[in-house]
Amino acid sequence: MAEPIELTELQITILRLLWAHGEASVAEIWEALHAERGLAQTTVATLLTRLERRGVVARRADQRQYLYRALVTEPEVQRSMVGELTERLFEGDVTALVNHLLSSQEIAPGDLARLRSMIDAAESRSTEAS
Repeated sequence: MAEPIELTELQITILRLLWAHGEASVAEIWEALHAERGLAQTTVATLLTRLERRGVVARRADQRQYLYRALVTEPEVQRSMVGELTERLFEGDVTALVNHLLSSQEIAPGDLARLRSMIDAAESRSTEAS
């Protein structure tokens, strides 16, 4: 998807349900969200219609209801939204984003070790490509 994918937290929650279940009806999504969010079924239907117009989800008729499925993957959404965030807040400077993440919160030693391992792997891929 060439155009940036910008989603609200509620839209991401709906997509996570679709990613987990493959496809779902408005009623199924509403049922999963109702206790926590108190949304009306019409609100869920409106959100899905908007996502469909944007090419983020697709629907198919199944008897007397529509079933929705995601047309984008979670990694695609993450890549697009983080890329957009990096451009807007850090002027495209990935190191500034990483510095912000590392300095803005407590990081467990195990997480630091995982980050070092990821950096090592990225460096290896970079030198192999050269």
